[in-house]
Amino acid sequence: MAIINQGILGGVSGKIGNVIGGTWKGIDYLRIKPSSVANPKTEGQLDQRSKFAKVLHFLQPMTDFLRVGFKQYAIKMTEFNAAMSYNLFNAVLGAYPNYTIDYPNALVSRGNLKGVANGTAASTTPAEIDITWDDNSGSGNALATDKSLILILNPDKKESIYTTSGPARPIGSETLTLPAEYTGDVVEVYLGFVSADGTKVSNSTHLGSVTVA
Repeated sequence: MAIINQGILGGVSGKIGNVIGGTWKGIDYLRIKPSSVANPKTEGQLDQRSKFAKVLHFLQPMTDFLRVGFKQYAIKMTEFNAAMSYNLFNAVLGAYPNYTIDYPNALVSRGNLKGVANGTAASTTPAEIDITWDDNSGSGNALATDKSLILILNPDKKESIYTTSGPARPIGSETLTLPAEYTGDVVEVYLGFVSADGTKVSNSTHLGSVTVA
């Protein structure tokens, strides 16, 4: 049984035949209940699930970071889903079942704020990552008050170390301390910027795959 809210033109809550109604984030919707699938494991379905799982495992360690990094694209969806959507179509390499993440093309932040100029990442001191960039304040919409967004992903340990309020553009450098057990691991380093009021975010830049000293 379905309930029609606010009269015949209102939202539908429940099921009528194969039509299901509901509300998500205050938005009324209708969808068709999918027909039963004779073979739920076709090659195409397995292919898509494999891609989805690869991107999911990439993003899960940085869920909180994505709430800042993808906030501009969280329109009628969560920040995590916005990141899933982008990276599913732009950051997967290979063929089923051997998919990999294309780290240089993956984004952990996305927006129209001016991005990184000449960013670098290196590890010369045990359990530390040194990150540098050029001050491009005044170029486009870049401001001296923009804060750095830094994320270090350890794919093998399925963990990330990050800051969403790092040094401002003019500072040009930051050193992040990592857990001692990261020594010898290869980590993926990303850098972006967020405006002081949090309303604008830049596309992230992949600074490389770095072996932790």
